Amino acid sequence: MENFDYDLFVIGAGSGGVRAARIAATHGARVGIAEEYRYGGTCVIRGCVPKKLFVYASKFSEEFEDAAGFGWSLNGEPSFDFQKLVSAKEKEITRLEGIYRRNLDLKDVELHDSRAVVEGPNTVRLLSTDKVITAKRILIATGAAPFVDSRIDGAELGITSNEAFDLKEFPKRIIVVGGGYIAVEFAGIFNGLGAETTLLYRGEEILRGFDADVRSALHGEMSEKGITVSTNSNVESIRKTDEGLEVITTAGATLTVDQVLFATGRHPNTAGLGLEAAGVELDAAGAIKVTADSQTSVESIYAVGDVTNRANLTPVAIREGHAFADSVYGGKVWSVDHSLIPTAVFSQPEIGTAGMTQEQALDAHKNVDIYKTSFRPMKNTLSGSSEKVFMKLIVDADTDKLLGAHIMGHDAGELIQIIGITLSMGATKADYDRTIAVHPTAAEELVTMREPSERIRQ
Repeated sequence: MENFDYDLFVIGAGSGGVRAARIAATHGARVGIAEEYRYGGTCVIRGCVPKKLFVYASKFSEEFEDAAGFGWSLNGEPSFDFQKLVSAKEKEITRLEGIYRRNLDLKDVELHDSRAVVEGPNTVRLLSTDKVITAKRILIATGAAPFVDSRIDGAELGITSNEAFDLKEFPKRIIVVGGGYIAVEFAGIFNGLGAETTLLYRGEEILRGFDADVRSALHGEMSEKGITVSTNSNVESIRKTDEGLEVITTAGATLTVDQVLFATGRHPNTAGLGLEAAGVELDAAGAIKVTADSQTSVESIYAVGDVTNRANLTPVAIREGHAFADSVYGGKVWSVDHSLIPTAVFSQPEIGTAGMTQEQALDAHKNVDIYKTSFRPMKNTLSGSSEKVFMKLIVDADTDKLLGAHIMGHDAGELIQIIGITLSMGATKADYDRTIAVHPTAAEELVTMREPSERIRQ
């Protein structure tokens, strides 16, 4: 029997690493885990959780406005204290980090507060103590980090999502650079909290990879809310002046703002981990190449989560970590299906999407029916808000199977979780048609769209 310090050593205590460690320990493995910053990873510390808290905070400005239509009046102007929000956020993520640590302790997982690097197929070095640890298997779960194009003159003057949650002063004017889900979410947050907000995106339309109708619908709603959305435009240079940060764009505009937030993608956290020397293969983007069961090119080394660049979402990392631990230590072999992943964008208004976009459906199927609706929800009839709900179902006309569902509107993320279940079960349009509507709700439109908006035959 090999004499290793651990059966499994995990590098990175984010969502995927923590889940793998806990489940492996539950199955009887001797597990150690190393984390150089805070337990919980990007999602808990500087991602999903603080972002959602900030989204909640930013929506109150509209709620105050909407209240008047329902007979409420506010005495004086509402005021906002950014540092109070930051402090409340910090208290909550500190509480959550404590839970992550306690849950690992309860499973007898040994915690190492240190950066760890791989020195061989079964060897890890803790940099804080220079201690060498051996393990029968190593799991890399170090996630990803924000990308900033260093070729931009003055790029170092900007911030990323990592810093946005802990600013010492709230920016009255901000540029958000990027067009993905992180960019549109932060644009909505800062706009809702009262900042003059500009979104710069180098592409033709925001949210590349999402359904075209959803992309254009969100663009319109963001503009209605007062966000300046400038597509086909990027930052050319940033210069610090007495008035703030002077930004020159590739479209020739000059803007003076208090902050520039880069939300231009993320890159896998593989630099300096010793992976290449250990024989672990990386792709051109620096992501770890893995098989369907998360094994790398080195038999004893595995990887899960964003560091593999498969589907960079917290629930996916959790599933990958769980599948790895069950398969290797629990005798229950399974792998994650990445083909159908419901997801939400906490933009304002919110987006929920599952399955194929219209473009993907037309590539994969000859005959497709499209069902679409856009309407003003009941709440907005009294509030006076012009914001609309958008819903779209994509159906294989030959089999009646639902291929995709896309929603923009209040609680779209909550809705798409349930809709994702129906898609994974192979629901048909007829299944939706025979489901009795819940009235009065926005969601009832999903089961009352009878005639296609468009019949596409190829």
